[in-house]
Amino acid sequence: MPSQSAVSGHSIRRVFVANRGEIAVRVIRACQALGIESVAGVSEADRESLAARIADAVELIGPAPASESYLHIERIIAAARRSDCDALHPGYGFLSERPALARACTSAGIVFIGPSPEAIELMGDKITAVKLAEAAGVPRVPGSGALASAAQAIELAQDIGYPVLMKATAGGGGRGMRIVRDESELPAAMESASAEAQAAFGDGTLYLEKFIEHARHIEIQVLGDQFGSVVHLGERECSTQRRHQKLIEESPSPVVTQKLREEMGRCAVQLARNVGYTSAGTVEFVLDEAAGRFYFLEMNTRIQVEHPVTELVTGIDLVAEQIRVAQGLPLSFAQEGVTLQGHAIECRINAEDFNKNFLPKPGLITNWVSPEGIGVRLDSHCYPGYAVPPNYDSLLAKLIVHAPDRSTAIERMREALASLRIEGIPSTIPFHQEVLQDPAFIEARVTTRWVEQRFLPDRKARLRAEAEAAKAAATEA
Repeated sequence: MPSQSAVSGHSIRRVFVANRGEIAVRVIRACQALGIESVAGVSEADRESLAARIADAVELIGPAPASESYLHIERIIAAARRSDCDALHPGYGFLSERPALARACTSAGIVFIGPSPEAIELMGDKITAVKLAEAAGVPRVPGSGALASAAQAIELAQDIGYPVLMKATAGGGGRGMRIVRDESELPAAMESASAEAQAAFGDGTLYLEKFIEHARHIEIQVLGDQFGSVVHLGERECSTQRRHQKLIEESPSPVVTQKLREEMGRCAVQLARNVGYTSAGTVEFVLDEAAGRFYFLEMNTRIQVEHPVTELVTGIDLVAEQIRVAQGLPLSFAQEGVTLQGHAIECRINAEDFNKNFLPKPGLITNWVSPEGIGVRLDSHCYPGYAVPPNYDSLLAKLIVHAPDRSTAIERMREALASLRIEGIPSTIPFHQEVLQDPAFIEARVTTRWVEQRFLPDRKARLRAEAEAAKAAATEA
């Protein structure tokens, strides 16, 4: 369905940025490059944020809790209208995949920089999305529809075969998700997953999928305009993750062949085309590398956290393309114009203590030194003296490197991590440094459970041994 901008031929003059952190800064920078004014919508906790400092104007949208600010549609729309914005960019997270925000923008005469609310709604429900994927000829993981009871789930799990993955239909980010390996575990897993999904998404509905033990997480970036053009920009490898949260992303994947890339890209484009998709989106797949088969996982109807690796290997500014599409303009390139050059890696730097099971540690950044050099990019909202608030997620920065090949990119990332200095609070830099030295990562032998099964247990054992050695040394002294 065409958006308001396509109908009116609207030229965007001022964008309200309805988000925070590094993605708010990213959107503001894109607006600046396009000669478009920006307004940062901030909570009380983000009055001194970098986004607030670099935007053309700032509007307060509410108190620090996200439920009263970044998740409050009425306050966001009121602030956008008050600041005379004619468009709104939702970033990622928060309300970015809520059709209600897109509809509220349309009702207020504001262009929503994203897909139509209908597309968001269709792909936001995981069961509906799976059915649409099947209709588009995209293979899916063997699974079920919505579960009505534990008894039904047990019966379906027997047909699917253990282990199974219990998932929330409105889920994302690993919430409302449980691996079930035995029938005896299923009732309790269903109860806890449903409760978690209800709390996170307001919907506790669950479904089952076959759990693939040695899976890789591969996603395809798509872009669509309001004239029916849909293209893909290759894949991203997102298998280095913990509890379904991505930690390191790459493009291209070291295991995806050109033939597989074309087939996954074709499926992603067909699915997006079938739902009339516009703007940037990502179709995610599970790859069973041993069997050489891939399966549809879900579609994210927004810009992704890891979009910079795609930008670096294609040379295409995804946020600028989102804005072009929202203005009713065609994509600035065709499928044949997309080529992948070199290799890009992104490390998510979080304010977390790796030695304490990734415990979030907000606080005051006393020193911040960004790495520099050829092929190095840092997307961040942080600076020396910035107080990281405790109210939101712990992402501090995305460190991205680009090089002619993967081995050079790994070496460049090691050097960039060594140059990035964050003082005052702990960060996950030490974690990334260890991962990039690990033979399994270097040799691309990583699955979605590699960090949990191999890396973290090794580290816990080492830490215990070090603690015992220190205790023994103290006793001897």
